Order: sequence, then structure tokens, then C-alpha cells
Amino acid sequence: MKCLVLVEHEGGQLKDATLSAVTAAAQLGEVHLLVAGEGVGAVAEQAAKIAGVGKVHVADGAAYAHQLAENVAPLAVQLMEGHDAFVAAATTTGKNVAPRVAALLDVMQVSDVIGIEGEDRFVRPIYAGNAIATVRSADPKKVLTVRGTAFEKADHRVGNGIVEPVAGPGDSGLSSFVGAEIAASERPELTSAKIIVSGGRALGSSEQFHQYIDPLADKLGAAVGASRAAVDAGYAPNDYQVGQTGKIVAPEVYIAVGISGAIQHLAGMKDSKLIVAINKDEDAPIFQVADLGLVGDLFKLVPELTEKL
Repeated sequence: MKCLVLVEHEGGQLKDATLSAVTAAAQLGEVHLLVAGEGVGAVAEQAAKIAGVGKVHVADGAAYAHQLAENVAPLAVQLMEGHDAFVAAATTTGKNVAPRVAALLDVMQVSDVIGIEGEDRFVRPIYAGNAIATVRSADPKKVLTVRGTAFEKADHRVGNGIVEPVAGPGDSGLSSFVGAEIAASERPELTSAKIIVSGGRALGSSEQFHQYIDPLADKLGAAVGASRAAVDAGYAPNDYQVGQTGKIVAPEVYIAVGISGAIQHLAGMKDSKLIVAINKDEDAPIFQVADLGLVGDLFKLVPELTEKL
């Protein structure tokens, strides 16, 4: 079985989500990669060094400069003539491209895969992770998005894949790139951070969110996250959101400050190795999944914790 894995990259660097997708695809069979972009020679070379990769298909051109899904999907479909499965990470990019690939191939997509039991049997969470389903796909071509936290990252220094240029359909004319507002931060990227400090609605305002969360994160060298309630209230930007409708994370340490633990939030962080919860409500659902719980006023406990670190 030949798998085509979508390579995610930004600023000339591979994203970690791709490494997890490669690990998942390797359980199905031979792994080939698709790198689409403009001036992506360096990315292709990095991709070729990922363990287990056979070929790296590179589409380098202006039409793919911003990796617009409307242009990348037809390219992937073209390459799927020689592949049996299309695999993408369950990220914003993967969730944008994969459904279009599935529609063009006229097959059903299997989303958010956390386990692979065979060429046509896949394990995925449903009901916000409250139940785990094993599904079987009878489609001739498989289209999968895989949850990065469920698969180890492939080694990206030992591979010797072959880089092969490909010519794609080009610009579909369905969309155009207008601009990007990218938040710059010296902190680790949320989905790859080893430590995450997340704040919830209990912080009360954007000023208090940053006043209490940022110093603790800086002391720990951690990334900053937030619950959907905090994001919706304007306390934190959208790219901080952890949960079912945000980012799925599984750091070594996850510190939840003032987060009650709604099921949608738990779905995004319950695979963390160590979960620490700070909340004044001792009956908050977050304590059911926490390894360490601290009941009390976060406005007193967090500064005290930050000071002692």
C-alpha cells in the first residue's frame, strides 16, 4: 500500500505534525511525501531525511506559494493515481486540504485517526473523545487525517528519500491569498511544547489573563494556552485555544488555571502526561482528569507558585 503524506511547512521549516503523520502512514505501507510551495527546495531536503520516506514529490511554483487548499487538493488528487491512501495531520491545514481531496476522489474521509489496525480499519474518537470507534473503509482510496498526539514523531535526521519534482494543475482560480497576521512569540509553539500553562474564563479579563498566566509560563519556559470560553471572551487570541474546536495537545506538563474542565476542553488535553489543575471549585470536572489539584483562589495561588519557582 502506497501512502501520500501532506508535508506542512512554514518559513522554510517542517512542522512537527508532519512527523507524526509519517509515523501513522508507515503503519499502512510505503510512505511518499508531497511538498507544495514556492522556493521549497530546503523543505524538500528536510523531508527526504525523515525516516522511512521513499519519495518526496515537490511541486514548486507560485500557485502553491501559500499552500492554498483549493490549489493543493487537485495536485494531491493527481498524485493519488499512483497511491492508495492520502494522509494529513489533523491540523488547520490538514483539515482544509483532506476533505477537498476526498470529495474530488469521491470517497469518505476518516477523520482524527488515533490508531491503525489494518489497511482498512481505523480507530478514532467520537463524542468529544467519550467513546472510541473502530471504523472500516471500503473505499478504493483512503483519505485520513491523523491526530498528531496519538503517534510518535518520526526521526527527521536519518532518512534518504528521493526528491522528485512534479508539475501540478497550477492555480485553480477558486481562491487567492490576501494576507496573513501571524503572531510572533518567543514561547514554544503550542502543539509541540513540553509544558503548557492554560488560562480560563475565571481570570476575568485579558489584562488579568496575561498578568497571571504569562509570568508563570515564562518561568517554566512554557507555551500559553486558553479555554474556548477565555478566547470567546477576548482574553486570549484564537491560536491559544486548546480543545475540541482548538488545538489538540499532549505535553509533558499541562497546567490548567481557572478552567472548569468542560468536555470540549478535556478532549484537547487529556492525553497530557501530567495534568495540574488550579481552581477554587473543588467539584470542577477538571479535577477528575488532573494528576495534581490545587483548590483555592488562583489570584493568590498563581503568583505564589510563580514566585517560588
